[in-house]
Amino acid sequence: MNPRQLEGKHALITGAGSGIGAATARAFAAQGAAVALLDLDFAAVETVARSITALGAKAVAFACDVGDAASVAAAVDAAIEWSGRLHILVNNAGIAHVGTALDTTEADLDRVYRVNVKGVQHCTQRVLPHLIAHGGGCILNMCSIAALIGIEARLAYSMSKGAVLAMTRSVAVDFMAHGVRCNCICPARVHTPFVDGFIKATYPGREAEMFAKLSAYQPMGRMGTPEEVAAMAVYLASDAAGFITGQAFPIDGGVLVR
Repeated sequence: MNPRQLEGKHALITGAGSGIGAATARAFAAQGAAVALLDLDFAAVETVARSITALGAKAVAFACDVGDAASVAAAVDAAIEWSGRLHILVNNAGIAHVGTALDTTEADLDRVYRVNVKGVQHCTQRVLPHLIAHGGGCILNMCSIAALIGIEARLAYSMSKGAVLAMTRSVAVDFMAHGVRCNCICPARVHTPFVDGFIKATYPGREAEMFAKLSAYQPMGRMGTPEEVAAMAVYLASDAAGFITGQAFPIDGGVLVR
């Protein structure tokens, strides 16, 4: 196996300003890829890109609202112009919501679906013609174990990730003949700045208690790390995974086998 598994590849990663997206960007760059990084927070994603270029790798940042098709078109086209050729798309951008079928509003559904579902479709739709025209490539969607099992008070989020799983399989089937592979990663809880912010906003004054509770949900007794998810992303995006498509890969600290 090539010790730099993504040497010569060009990747586009959404939601790359922090957490799993930023870790994936750094892991891809360390494995030889040039990375175009998209995020709604341009200052954050530019900081990530600069940290990568400071180490001698190639990276560029673009502001992008994945829920807006025009914003996606502009960012993807700029990334292609910068790289000349895209080989990998990582649909990582996503948001969460706490609520059941009783208290989830139409506005809640629309907000979550705009990013988690439409965002994946917008980016995939814009990148696919380029991949097809150049003989194929890899699309990797960030899904969740919420697409595989029931999780309390996560109706809108779970529905959106179920849609991501279905999209993954649909794209894999529809474009396999064009050399396009499409898979998804299904993490359990991963410790990111997003999780810290979510706990602080949702459970003020109970941060330590809720962090411990969310960590204990995984039978291994902790949350995953962004770097652990990024390591799986490297493999699935590499040529070593060339015979894999349409699959969902849990990285869950034992949740699915307990």
